[in-house]
Amino acid sequence: MKKTVKLFKSLSDETRVRILVLLLEHGELCICDLMTALDQPQSTVSRHVAYLKNSGWLQDRRGGVWMYYSLRSGLSALFTELSALLRNRCTELAECAADRERLLAYKHEKNCI
Repeated sequence: MKKTVKLFKSLSDETRVRILVLLLEHGELCICDLMTALDQPQSTVSRHVAYLKNSGWLQDRRGGVWMYYSLRSGLSALFTELSALLRNRCTELAECAADRERLLAYKHEKNCI
């Protein structure tokens, strides 16, 4: 029960939900990508990413000096069902659309697309 409660608590913050939606849509991202997409400072984004990682949502990998985050592989059925729900319901929200636009513009500027 404690794991389930922790999972639902992790979804109780708008920034964390927006991070999950970005990762669901775009796959692996670094903190600088998330900072730009969310238009929030590094400290805020890092704190929420750490919370999601500790809640079991995310995995990380080091690429040189950068840390990259993605959805954890092998998520339980509950995580998978909630991921699908987030993707289906939240991607149409104005905030998520704005996040997507900022991220795509940033990646285009960096010549990542």
